[in-house]
Parts: sequence; structure tokens; C-alpha cells
Amino acid sequence: MEFFEIENLNSIRKITINNPRKKNAMDRKAYLALATLLNKAATDETVKCVVLTGKGDFYSSGNDLTQDFGDFSNDSGTSGNDPLHLLIESFIKFPKLLVCLVNGPCIGIAATSAALADIIYCSENAYFYTPFTALGLCAEGCSSYLFPSIMGSSKASELLMLNHKLSAREAYEFQLVAHVYKNESEVWAKLKQIDKLPIGSIISNKKLIRRPMIEKLIKVNDEELKELQTRFESEEAIQAILNFQSAKKSKL
Repeated sequence: MEFFEIENLNSIRKITINNPRKKNAMDRKAYLALATLLNKAATDETVKCVVLTGKGDFYSSGNDLTQDFGDFSNDSGTSGNDPLHLLIESFIKFPKLLVCLVNGPCIGIAATSAALADIIYCSENAYFYTPFTALGLCAEGCSSYLFPSIMGSSKASELLMLNHKLSAREAYEFQLVAHVYKNESEVWAKLKQIDKLPIGSIISNKKLIRRPMIEKLIKVNDEELKELQTRFESEEAIQAILNFQSAKKSKL
């Protein structure tokens, strides 16, 4: 499938974001494609776990802001059929084990959606960066709720409002990630143990852990995307994104 490589490793489905030329940036077609892949894995009886990672040195640089502004400013999540809305809901509702293997920088929507996974393992070279205010935008991917819940209000505000780059070590200290690895093979040694685990037990435990927050996350997703649409239409965001695009073109 365009944008992604799919590999079945026994009961684990590995999905690799495959756009290294753009540091694994994702556009709205990629959002819809990833949502479709997660929804298919959710109903595939051969799959116990999905592992999401990136090709090359980046996990993902987030939303592809090099495209035409209108492509992502129009109907940005205000509809239940919008690709961004569908993507976040596919993360929220995924019933099996979902692991993000963050192999490098993890930016914007990549960072916020990773926080919706059950487990994050990250490379010591990774960092998490949500430059929303730098672009005149606002939190998405349920980060306005999840980041404070996971990291506390102060650190979450530093990320979401002051564009702080959270290092791999900080991400571990503030409980965003379960483990920081030097060699990816050490993570896969853990993940291969999933083959021995009964899927029914995995689903039951996830249901018990996630049930209290599912409705809350769905509501937060709706609220964030309504606010995001307002921000996209603001003069602040339009100018900030145009400046970003101009800076990118000048480097080519």
C-alpha cells in the first residue's frame, strides 16, 4: 500500500511508514490509509499486535506541510468522515495490542497519535516535538488530554505551548515511553514473546485498561478537531504555514 510497508511476523503485523524522502511525513491520503490498515488488523484473527514504526532515520515528521495549504485547511476533522478524524479514532478504538516503535524524531501528529498506543519503545536518538503554537495551530490527536494525564500539566504545557523537544530520556522520565533502546533488536526480542500469549487475554486486559477513557478520548478528538479547523482558518496559522513552506522551498 502506498505510504506504508506491511510485514507479517507470525502474530505481529509490522506497519512501516515509508516516505523517507520527506522524513516519513504523512498527508491526508496517508491518514486514511493508516486508519484502514489498523481497522483491518483489528478484525484479522491472525493478528495479536500491530507494531508501527518508520523507515530510515525518522519515525515521522508529522503532517506534510509542503503540500498546498488548501489540502489540509479545508474540513480539517470537523466531519466524522475526515481522514484525520478517522485516523485518531482508529487508534482509540483499536482492540488489540498497539506498539509504537519510535526509531527517530517523532513530530506533530506522529507524536500525538503515538501517545494513543499501548506501549511506546523509542530509540535513544528519538525525540518528541509538537510545534503547534509555532504554526499557529492547536493540540490534536487527543494530546490536550493525554499529555497532561501522562506527563503532568507543566511538562505537557511546555510541549504543547512552548514547542519543547522532549528527548528520549525525558520521555522515559515523564512516563511517555516504556523503554529507550540502543539497538532495536532488544525490543524485538521482547515483542516476539507476544506469539506465546493468548489473544483473548490481551483483548480482555486492554479492554479493562482502556474502557474508562474511550468515550472521553472520542469526545476530546471531536473537540480538538473543531478547534483545529478554527485555527487553520486564522490569519496566524495561514501566515505561519506559508512561512514554513517558503523556508522549505528556499532550501531546495
